[in-house]
Amino acid sequence: MNLHKIGVVISREYLTRVKKKSFLITTFVVPILFAALCILPAFLINNIKEKAQSVVVIDNSGIVLPYLEDSDAMDFTDCTGRDPEEVKQEVMDGKSDVMLLISAIDSTRSVSAQTFSRKPTGVDFSQNVSYKINRAVEDYRIKSYGIEGLETIMKDVKSNVSVKEFTLDDSGKATVSESGIYMILSMVLGMMIYMFIAMFGGSVMSSVIEEKSSRVVEVLVSSVKSLELMFGKIIGIALVALTQFALWILLTLVLVFGASTIFGLGDLLSSPEMTQMAQSGMSGVDMSSIQNSEMSVILTTLSNIPWGQLIVCFFVYFILGYLLYASMYAAIGSAVENEADAQQLQLPVTIPLMLAFFIVFFAMRNPESGIVWWGSMIPFTSPIVMLARIPYGVPGWEILVSVLVLLVTFIVMAWASAKIYKAGILMFGKKSTWSDLFKWLKQK
Repeated sequence: MNLHKIGVVISREYLTRVKKKSFLITTFVVPILFAALCILPAFLINNIKEKAQSVVVIDNSGIVLPYLEDSDAMDFTDCTGRDPEEVKQEVMDGKSDVMLLISAIDSTRSVSAQTFSRKPTGVDFSQNVSYKINRAVEDYRIKSYGIEGLETIMKDVKSNVSVKEFTLDDSGKATVSESGIYMILSMVLGMMIYMFIAMFGGSVMSSVIEEKSSRVVEVLVSSVKSLELMFGKIIGIALVALTQFALWILLTLVLVFGASTIFGLGDLLSSPEMTQMAQSGMSGVDMSSIQNSEMSVILTTLSNIPWGQLIVCFFVYFILGYLLYASMYAAIGSAVENEADAQQLQLPVTIPLMLAFFIVFFAMRNPESGIVWWGSMIPFTSPIVMLARIPYGVPGWEILVSVLVLLVTFIVMAWASAKIYKAGILMFGKKSTWSDLFKWLKQK
């Protein structure tokens, strides 16, 4: 292969794509969306208050109403003794949002409750009201036993034990951690790799099909070999992907920090927990100074994650995973003349990607399960699954074996794809089948 010619193809593919309006639009729009996802929830929580629902209550039990306290979400009005149909009509007229009808106490020392409203009340409303009614019934039953101090005893019996998680490093030092953080990070990494491989691998196939259908490829192969053209195209689009990804990260960070400063959401950066984590570095927060707060647990958990290893592995698996799938997508694109014909040949390539995405859900629940371990070793799923495992901690030898297997598989698939690409890129007027692809593989 002529490296100079491959470089020319890479330059052509790269410059052609970065100058497109679609590249510029997605490069600047996606960071805005990412920043909005980070900023808007906090902004809405801090600045927007929901309108409280007006609830009229007919309490025929005589025990529930004292437990229905007003809150930011609900305002309760006592209408006990009034005709339910009359109160229901007020709801129909829009004078109230909800009517809560509570029955008299029955033989089981319980009550039933019904709500009437013009619009669905929502899950939060139902859960909140149910909790209050259950408390009322429980307290009533406790008092009905007539045992002195029973209410205090029952409160003392109840417990709310939570398990605090600690992880041990190689020196035996324990630091507090939270599994939910690992689960979220695992899911995000798996989705990112899946999205980028599918998106940019598909771009390779679309580019090959476009050049083939427009007969531009006939001009190109007169100047460069088909193998040089394929690898130049794959590498050129990979550089476009890395450029766009780097710009997304940079612009998102700029937008998030800028919006945090403007809207006053940057107080977290100056919090004692953040300062403590910065002083401690990536080795974790000393246990003697851990405060019993959710924020300190989250920050400590984040500090325990091997960020250096994670970032390096992200780019390694992204590049190798992309090269593996891009070579297969290029072979498929060379075998067809339009994207409609590519659907049949594309299915065996997309199934492993989808399977890897589903294995990520197993990794979130049990990162050491057999299906997750094998998913992180099999090269067609490892770029996605291994990234989901790393936040939980993976032995270095497993990562090394996984990368080596992925590299060898890429070399084999690139060789096979190159043979298919060489034969298929100049085939016109015939719909290719799987048997045709196997014939092209056997050609010398």
